[in-house]
Amino acid sequence: MTPRPFRLHVEEKALDDLRERLARTRFPDAMPGAPWETGADLDWMRGLVDHWQNRFDWRAQEARLNAFDQYKVPIAGIDLHYLHVAGQGDAPLPLLLSHGWPGSVFEFLDLIPMLTDPERFGGDPADAFTVVAPSLPGYGLSFAANQPRFSVEQIADVFAQLMSDVLGYPRFATQGGDWGAFISSRIGLAHPDKAIGVHLNLLPVRRDLAPNADPSPAERQYLAELKHWLAEETGYSLQQGTRPQTLAYALNDSPTGLAAWIAEKFRAWSDCDGDVESVFTKDEILADVSLYWFTGAIGSSFWPYYARVHGGWPIPLGQTVDVPMGYCEFPAEILHPPRRLAEQTFTDIRRWSVMAKGGHFAAMEQPEALAAEIRAFYRPLRAGQDPASHTAGRR
Repeated sequence: MTPRPFRLHVEEKALDDLRERLARTRFPDAMPGAPWETGADLDWMRGLVDHWQNRFDWRAQEARLNAFDQYKVPIAGIDLHYLHVAGQGDAPLPLLLSHGWPGSVFEFLDLIPMLTDPERFGGDPADAFTVVAPSLPGYGLSFAANQPRFSVEQIADVFAQLMSDVLGYPRFATQGGDWGAFISSRIGLAHPDKAIGVHLNLLPVRRDLAPNADPSPAERQYLAELKHWLAEETGYSLQQGTRPQTLAYALNDSPTGLAAWIAEKFRAWSDCDGDVESVFTKDEILADVSLYWFTGAIGSSFWPYYARVHGGWPIPLGQTVDVPMGYCEFPAEILHPPRRLAEQTFTDIRRWSVMAKGGHFAAMEQPEALAAEIRAFYRPLRAGQDPASHTAGRR
């Protein structure tokens, strides 16, 4: 398992092909109802496709990613892609940063420097991390056609192996949202000897966990949120979790369809008050969509949903994550499980922060606030760690 340096470069013919496909888009008509009520708004999508075809600069996005040290390593039957960004200072803490769906490592490009060099952003240099941010197996640059598929449980094992066996970090910090929260929590469950702690910006609590017989106001609010979520917002996950192959034909063939499928989630799950471009630029959205397009990874990115539907929740009923846990609750996150419910899964909650602004894509929406929370949670956990183990990583 010898890592090799990697730089992203998409061939020009792939860019030409994308522009030609976008020019031939056959748009649907607009369904009755208010804009966005039935899905991605037609007028907004026309503008996004026009921008993608005529003004979007993919080479600039490549350059943003290539500004960070990247590698690929053969592991578990695939070529796993990851960023490995050295922290400043004498003993930066190794941190595994895991993204989710429909995200990618592009989510972390603003956040990573705030973690590796906090002094540059007004923080304490003693809080520095060395960041390892892999592309999830089956996602983006960790995908090749016909490779093995991975459940969350398997991804957690692969990432633990990457950190300890490949990079030489016997113990490390973890952080994640979306699937990254599940992966980080699973590492805390399955590899507690390796996980210094688990920091999350989404709570992966089982949906069949019941509040007390006399639910608190927060628990009643959560039950109402969950009822709405299951009734109105889970169509994507049901399709991805039951018939991912069928959906893959459409989204792997139509860049406009792919953009609509992903961009609608950036709007629905962010703290944007209905105006997605108040939080994300078109370029930020299209950088993520383009990575799925150029790698052909959208179908394989569905597999964790299929594995969960057919294999169960990554934190089995009755099992608990016992390593230190920290959580920051962003107001526009999709669900807000109350602490009393979270304590049924996480037995050692050290930090629980309610944030002023932000949503599901916290690393993009509020990188400064998220970085501050990660640093604050891990600050007391650094005590007692062997500084030598923090610098033992092998690229």
